[in-house]
Amino acid sequence: MGKTGVAKPEPTGMAAGLNKGFIVTRRELKQKPSYRRGRKSERVALVREVVREVVGFAPYERRMIELIKIGSASTFKRSLKLAKKRLGTHRRGKKKRDEMSEAVSAMRRKA
Repeated sequence: MGKTGVAKPEPTGMAAGLNKGFIVTRRELKQKPSYRRGRKSERVALVREVVREVVGFAPYERRMIELIKIGSASTFKRSLKLAKKRLGTHRRGKKKRDEMSEAVSAMRRKA
């Protein structure tokens, strides 16, 4: 797998050296489907939105929302600790806390 966006120097045609090798014309290859792995499609986003509307929040998510609503720095940190405990990693916890903060601000905008 080569790096994208890095121009490789042209081969010299010699058998030795840094840029050794037969001189050929480089082909422009189509991007592999595996490169878009992890990107959220419109359909998946819509399905998740509908499921969230119908099902609502999990109990730990509701508790996180309550902690975020209080609004102090310590409860904001406490919500991250709760998310980390439930989800397993710091990164997942931060993402969930941001998601719940967004949900709280959406509720405030609605009201």
